[in-house]
Amino acid sequence: MRLLASRGIIAAGAALLLATACQTGPQVADPVTSSLVQGDAAALGFDPAKLGDIRTALNADVQSGKIPGAYLLIGRKGQIAFHQGFGVQGPGQTTPVTDETIFRIFSMTKPVVAVTAMTLVEEGKLNLDAPVSDYLPAFKDIKVWQKEGDPTPATKPMLIRHLMSHTSGIIYSFIQPQQPISKAWVAGGEQRQDLSAKDWSEQVVAKLPMIAEPGTAWNYSQGLDVLGGVIEKITGQTLEEAVRARVTGPLGMTDTGFIQPKAKAPRFAQSQKQDPLYYDYTMDRVLFAGGGGLSSTAEDYLRFVQMLANHGEYRGVRVLKPETVDLMMIDQTTAEIRGKGLFFPGAGMGFGLGMSLVIDDTKTKTTGNGTFSWNGIAGTEWWYDPKNDLFMIFMIQDRALLSEYQKKNRTWIYDALKK
Repeated sequence: MRLLASRGIIAAGAALLLATACQTGPQVADPVTSSLVQGDAAALGFDPAKLGDIRTALNADVQSGKIPGAYLLIGRKGQIAFHQGFGVQGPGQTTPVTDETIFRIFSMTKPVVAVTAMTLVEEGKLNLDAPVSDYLPAFKDIKVWQKEGDPTPATKPMLIRHLMSHTSGIIYSFIQPQQPISKAWVAGGEQRQDLSAKDWSEQVVAKLPMIAEPGTAWNYSQGLDVLGGVIEKITGQTLEEAVRARVTGPLGMTDTGFIQPKAKAPRFAQSQKQDPLYYDYTMDRVLFAGGGGLSSTAEDYLRFVQMLANHGEYRGVRVLKPETVDLMMIDQTTAEIRGKGLFFPGAGMGFGLGMSLVIDDTKTKTTGNGTFSWNGIAGTEWWYDPKNDLFMIFMIQDRALLSEYQKKNRTWIYDALKK
């Protein structure tokens, strides 16, 4: 349950928030009423015994010490068939994992920032086919890395849609850290944290060499971080403010943010691995990372997933028009672009604006055509399968286990789905 005490919300404050929103701004979904609407698993088409097998398997992983804790949510037709926290929030803790446990969701930030940008597209303030340099002029003279080492001027402009679809030529240096281009990015200030998203994009990224001509190859990248800089430039707000005003605020996602109140620190899940990824999200910062800076709960993130599943609306609060959501689900890649890329999601997959797409489920052999999703490096993941009207959210904090649980969850869930 979404408990008032656990969220630090009192009924009067929530009522004031809703009344103020109705008078002065966009509608806001009730932040107190839980997004978890329990349904009957069998009536929703699941085999209860198979769902029990999932419970047994995750409990066994906790008991063996493989993970300190996890959270899994499975639903269909807008209702929950299965949701449970397993184990505790971290090594040596006694606090159990629940739907109120806060996880660092890393790249699950990307779809949220993409939706934020699409609200600007709807308002006519952002053009998907405009060059990034129209908003951040430093990108007018980008260069492309050459095997010989000397970058040469790009012959194609980097477009806004390239940022969302990982076809911009921007990279993540950690994927191939020993490559010369990756070393050049690190040396050029890629990891700076002392600049805003807008200033980091213009002062750092725009001066670094791209790995390919924009629009020609898929390379997992910090394109959504640069998109965050574009959002800051257009709105005059920090990315944190823009995301809250346009997406998380209207959806009532009160436990989702780039910075969390210190009072919420005890609710964070912790990894059993020592890793600089798991920094303190209650500390102030200058750079808001559009590619991976949010933390959230399963209950909060479900609001976002259900908004997309319901064509841009959640409980009467419209974030995007249906046609805008449809636009985000158009594959932005080709076989050639996918073939030249690195870190692509896999066979049968495409990529839309901010999230992956299943374009041939005979190759994925699990999730149905049209499924859209993304994950976070520490093991968080969500997807929605419109073919089966099926959704899931899974949360752990262990980067080494992301791929393993991606496969297990797909197998478990579709094995339990009877019709």
